[in-house]
Amino acid sequence: MNEQPSVRQLAWKSLLRWAQGGIFAETLIARAASEHKLAASDRSLLQAIVYDTLRHLSWLDHVRMTLRPGKLEEKMRWLVLMGLCQLLVMRQAEHAAVSETVRLAPQRVRGVVNGMLRNAARRREEFDAERAKLPLAVRYSTPSWLVKRWLREFGEPETRAMLEWNSLTPPVYARINPVNPPQEIPEAWEALPHLPLWYRLRGPLPLDALRAGQVYITDPSTRYCVQLLAPQPGERVLDACAAPGGKSAAMLAATGGDLHLLATDVEEFRLKPLRENLLRAGGRDVQVAQHDWTQPCPPEYAQAFDAVLLDVPCSNSGVLQRRVDARWRLSAAEITRLAALQLSILEQACAAVRPGGRLVYSTCSIDGEEDRSVVDAFLAHHPEFGFAGEYLALPHRELADGAYAALLRREK
Repeated sequence: MNEQPSVRQLAWKSLLRWAQGGIFAETLIARAASEHKLAASDRSLLQAIVYDTLRHLSWLDHVRMTLRPGKLEEKMRWLVLMGLCQLLVMRQAEHAAVSETVRLAPQRVRGVVNGMLRNAARRREEFDAERAKLPLAVRYSTPSWLVKRWLREFGEPETRAMLEWNSLTPPVYARINPVNPPQEIPEAWEALPHLPLWYRLRGPLPLDALRAGQVYITDPSTRYCVQLLAPQPGERVLDACAAPGGKSAAMLAATGGDLHLLATDVEEFRLKPLRENLLRAGGRDVQVAQHDWTQPCPPEYAQAFDAVLLDVPCSNSGVLQRRVDARWRLSAAEITRLAALQLSILEQACAAVRPGGRLVYSTCSIDGEEDRSVVDAFLAHHPEFGFAGEYLALPHRELADGAYAALLRREK
């Protein structure tokens, strides 16, 4: 029988596969945990090693080059980065972080890997002190083009604060379903000030409450688009890019479940779990349907809705703390491509709004090219719509994910 691989071995394998491109870190972690039936504690360690290595990648690579200038075989580079992460970021005990990592290396390079990691452990305070003097892109492991873009858009203090926030491990938040609340709230949960129903979770996930639709794991930033849309009991509402259903569930919660809700998604396989989620959330008149909103609005949806929520695909630039590898997938060209896609979707979905109705355009991006620029481009060609307000949530200010939402009203 094959020996069960160690968590560190799975982390190394996941990082090597991630480096090949085409697959998200969270998917690799989920696969490894499922395939090897990892206990919750082992899965947490696996996720922490992979995520923190990617979250601090540029700085860890800088440290690696300081310890041993020159090229290192790619497999060994990722092994050393993973070991440095355990020592310098996760602050694991040296005997565990070094010994277990070195054991994974081929015999021919174990001495090199061991020497680099032992040296890093001795120089930990030196590397910590030096980090504060490094360029922002290296210190906070964010592509230099994106740092420059944020400096232009937000200025140096905001950019620095945002980069620092993105380097932290994100908290887990939950929203209580007021239509179907749990009988009691665990003492370990921390209520969020001025946000009734919202909690910061500590301890294991409340799986039974999740299955029962009593609790929804989501970030507080998701509330802004729902607040701007302000769904009212009895209205007919379209959530055009709905899966997995968090914002639809929030709209049901805000109206006591009294909505005539249509939730659509481009992927048909998402529809069944989407409908189940919304029924658990308290929906009484919930329909789901497949539709690609880059295509024309179906005739049966034309001017049929009081309110439309359009949470479009985006760069995820507001959620880099949580989607840790998104920063390494982004490019300026990709943002431009996404902005064109977003405008296309907005152009089609607006036809579903009745005269006098409203539409909220929403992203989890903080980039102006995807946010207000798309809205302005749309309004320039749609005089029947008027701009009625917007909200940009910067993550370091919100102490949560970043997001953008704009309210548009159809005047005729």
